[in-house]
Amino acid sequence: MSIKELLQEKTNVDEVTLRGWVRTFRSNRFIALNDGSTLANLQVVVDFEHTPEETLKRITTGAAIEVKGKVVESQGKGQSIEVQATEITILGDCNPDEYPIQPKKHSLEFLREQAHLRVRTNAFGAIMRVRSTLAYAVHKYFQDNGFFYVNTPIITGSDAEGAGEMFRVTTLDPKNPPLTETGEVDYKKDFFGRETNLTVSGQLEGETFAMSLGKIYTFGPTFRAENSNTSRHLAEFWMIEPEMAFYDLIDNMNLAEDFIKYVLKYTLEVRREDIEFLNQRFLEEEKTKPQTERSEMSLIEKLEFVIHNDFKRVSYTEAVEILKNCNHNKKKKFQYLIDEWGVDLQSEHERYLVEKHFGCPVILYDYPAKIKAFYMRLNEDGKTVRAMDILFPGIGEIVGGSQREERYDVLKQKIEDLGMDEQTLWWYLELRKFGTAVHSGFGLGFERLVLFTTGMTNIRDVIPYPRTPQSAEF
Repeated sequence: MSIKELLQEKTNVDEVTLRGWVRTFRSNRFIALNDGSTLANLQVVVDFEHTPEETLKRITTGAAIEVKGKVVESQGKGQSIEVQATEITILGDCNPDEYPIQPKKHSLEFLREQAHLRVRTNAFGAIMRVRSTLAYAVHKYFQDNGFFYVNTPIITGSDAEGAGEMFRVTTLDPKNPPLTETGEVDYKKDFFGRETNLTVSGQLEGETFAMSLGKIYTFGPTFRAENSNTSRHLAEFWMIEPEMAFYDLIDNMNLAEDFIKYVLKYTLEVRREDIEFLNQRFLEEEKTKPQTERSEMSLIEKLEFVIHNDFKRVSYTEAVEILKNCNHNKKKKFQYLIDEWGVDLQSEHERYLVEKHFGCPVILYDYPAKIKAFYMRLNEDGKTVRAMDILFPGIGEIVGGSQREERYDVLKQKIEDLGMDEQTLWWYLELRKFGTAVHSGFGLGFERLVLFTTGMTNIRDVIPYPRTPQSAEF
């Protein structure tokens, strides 16, 4: 039986066998036992007079133990029941002089260096349980709404974003690769017979399945070789990417908003205890900030605000006007000043719109074509595309999506204009020749969703083992 099951048990349980890790052991009598199933520790009362001295010495913080005992009403504060141990077995010793996760407050920086053990802390245990439930909610939402789950390739020959920031996959000898007559690396001699990379997105392949199955979604790892050593970027992260046939931009916005509200509501209900703990942590962190930088809402208030309020829909053109004329821009408080239409909005601009101007999540749409990817549907004005981004407080962009370009000639011309290799995208273009139709989709970086839900501020703290520039530990 897990500790969670025991604490939730409605009927009387007289005797139990529990296994877990010692959080603390005090007065040679009270063990705080945690097995990861819940935030709560269970108090185990040791009959130290009848327990061998050798066993007592081995009950240390971090040790794995098995406890058999009687469940009784607790006399102490903080718990309704406790277990009076009749038998304790040490399953795995833990040297207290070497164990780094001692029962005290550790910095997040220190815990990142102990990523293999940090999930034993209350905060990281809560974060990872929330992450697990969010992932389940993602699948549940799409499965309940008629979507099919598709596993798109991790190794690919195409660059879905056209940015070129990809990790190469090769079996060639890096010190002596085969060369062509012109001195280029001869990828025909490579494993796949061509240049291949780790995927930056499953979108393009997802589109092909949407145009057969109707509504699909991918949920898998993606990789960006972007040298961004920030609190918002990872080199390896998980992406949720639905693609829908016969959906236009408005349908796409409606789906994205409904989806986000559902997964947040579901997770808040199922993981209430963990989120309440993270809420308290969030409030404590806010107290350390200057008054002007503190959040006006608690973590739970933020989640409920998103769940219960409509997202504000604003065109890129309108957003640029707001930013250009705001005091923040006029007083040069932005790092990147807004002075003309067509600039790519930065995180500071996105957060200003959400946190200062509108005070709610915002969906920006109809972006300049020049700053968006080649596959987005060109509007009739010839200068904007049917793109949409969802902006969240504290995060900035959390969703990026668009109506896809379904016209063969237009897409072919865009690929040519951007100097992209048409040969690697022949199959994607061909989709526009055989039964083309309006279709749309979006991508949501899962870690940013976890970041928002847990109230954490660094994306490295919401993924088990973060991959960042100059760091691939563990």
